[in-house]
Order: sequence, then structure tokens, then C-alpha cells
Amino acid sequence: MRLVQITDAHLYADINARSRAGVPWRQFQQVLSAVTDEQPDIVLFSGDISQDESAASYALAVQAMDTLPCPWYWLPGNHDQLVLMTAERPLIDDLACGSWRLLLLDTHVEGKPFGELGNERLAALDEQLKADDRPTLIVMHHPPVDVGAAWMDAIGLQDREAFWQLLSAYPQVRIILFGHVHQAYARRHEISSHEVGHHEIGVYGCPAMADQFLPGAEHFAIDEASRPGYRVIDLDGSEWQTWVERVAV
Repeated sequence: MRLVQITDAHLYADINARSRAGVPWRQFQQVLSAVTDEQPDIVLFSGDISQDESAASYALAVQAMDTLPCPWYWLPGNHDQLVLMTAERPLIDDLACGSWRLLLLDTHVEGKPFGELGNERLAALDEQLKADDRPTLIVMHHPPVDVGAAWMDAIGLQDREAFWQLLSAYPQVRIILFGHVHQAYARRHEISSHEVGHHEIGVYGCPAMADQFLPGAEHFAIDEASRPGYRVIDLDGSEWQTWVERVAV
């Protein structure tokens, strides 16, 4: 099974509107064209679909995504308006993917740049994991780890300690994908508990479809040398391979 993660399109109702380093609609179309060539089984869109919070921006996204040759699913980022987003396409939080299970977590906090699961969503995740021990991939918008850029690390997942504590009891969680950071990230995160011992989770960030952020920056900065991209994840039994592709724009 081949998954492709895309993220952070930051679309406007105006298809000619510019971001700091490009035209989001044009970059979105070029990334989708490259994603189609990957022949994915599922595409996962990990948030920040819109920049201007307009109904038209979500309609444009759905129109383009529906040209993909496979099912696709999305979740909200901090820039998204849930009412407008779900009016175009509902959120799905639990998917089967061959022998794997995919869980799409909503970390959106209304009006805030940071993310949070909160007690209710953490409890729901606990119940989901308790009920099924298939190899599991979690997708979320906000990173549950520091990525090394001070300004970005301040607006990641705020209740990450509770999140990791919960996951320590569920070794079936193998992969976490996140957006938000507008750059590539790949690490193995080790966690442990008295009940299940030590296990590792692959934690991966994805380049944006729109502007890229400068890795390691103390303050907000655009990486003008990097190009938009996406992440490919190939699942084979309980194993996986993953890598990032960039797109010329």
C-alpha cells in the first residue's frame, strides 16, 4: 500500500493570489500532478487547506483533490475554519489501509496557532487504540515533537506529554505524520512503559505545498531555497519506507 501525505496548501479564493514566495494555487496543482504520478492508494491532507478562511478556498481544494485517482482524506490545521471545511467534505478519523489502521487526529484549537488534543480527544484516542491492535499510523497537523525552530516549537502540540504517555501503552502505533512545520522532519522516537517495555515510533514532518519554512530558525523565516513537496509512505506488512519528494515550481 502506498500513502502520500500532502499538507499546508494555504489556498485563497483568488487563484492568482500570492504568498510570500509563490502562488499557492499554482503550487497546489503542481504538487497534485506529481502525487498522481506516484500512483498512491490513499492521499492524506494534513491541514491548513485555506489561508483566507473562505468557502471558495475549500471548494477549490475539493475540486482539485477529486481529480486524484484514489480516495483522499483531510483534517484541519490551525488556519482552517471547521464549519466551512466540513461543509465541503466531512472529516473521517478512522480508516483501514490493508493490514494497517489510520487514525486522523484533530488538533485544531479555534483561533490559536498551537494545537491541542484535550482530555476528550485523548480519551477517544485511548478507546480507539484499546479496541484494535493492528499496526497503526497516526496523522495530525501539529507536531508532537520539537523540530528545532524556536518559534515553531512554541506553537506545536501543547499537550504532547499526555499524548506520548498515552502512546506508551500501545506498541501497535508505528508511525506519526504531521504538517504545520513547512519542512521535512524524520526521527525515531523511543517511548516505554512498565507494561509493554520500550518501542520506537517513526515521527515524520512534511514539506508544505505552499511556502517552506527555514529549518532551525529562532524567528519566523521563509526558506526560499526549498521547493514545495510531499511525503510518500510505502507500507509492507508491519514494515514501512518513507521519503520526501520536491516539486519544481
